[in-house]
Amino acid sequence: MNRLANPGVAAVTEEIEDRRRSDRRRLSLRTFIQGGLKPRRRAGRRAEDHTSVLDWHSPHLLFLSVTILFLSVADALMTVTLISLGATEANPFLAFVLEEHPQAFAGIKMGLTGLGILVLVAVARARVFRVMRAATVLNGVAVGYVALIVYEWWMLNALL
Repeated sequence: MNRLANPGVAAVTEEIEDRRRSDRRRLSLRTFIQGGLKPRRRAGRRAEDHTSVLDWHSPHLLFLSVTILFLSVADALMTVTLISLGATEANPFLAFVLEEHPQAFAGIKMGLTGLGILVLVAVARARVFRVMRAATVLNGVAVGYVALIVYEWWMLNALL
């Protein structure tokens, strides 16, 4: 069909073809900030949006995030206590921070944990390595922290 003969049909055809290409929506820092200040999207608009980023998250993610942060604080306190009793930090980066900048240890540990939680909550519905949702990773982190706290408690009792 000649585009000049019927320009309305050509415009509709180009729009349909445009929709068949890759997704035009882009994630940016502005997306996260605007979504955090004015949450609107509670579900995807299309059937294929079941793994997209949302503005509104379920309340259990807030509970899980706060729990992980509290467990991280407990881990930091127990780590400092164990180190004062002769133990060593297993994480090489945090061991360096603890040795070189002990005043900044807790802040850096909380900052890294908090940043990781923010990223995982922001993409909670997305699949990690196409295997599991990021919210499942958050559950695993919480279970891991509980296991770590139990282990540190056992070590503390053994050293005292």
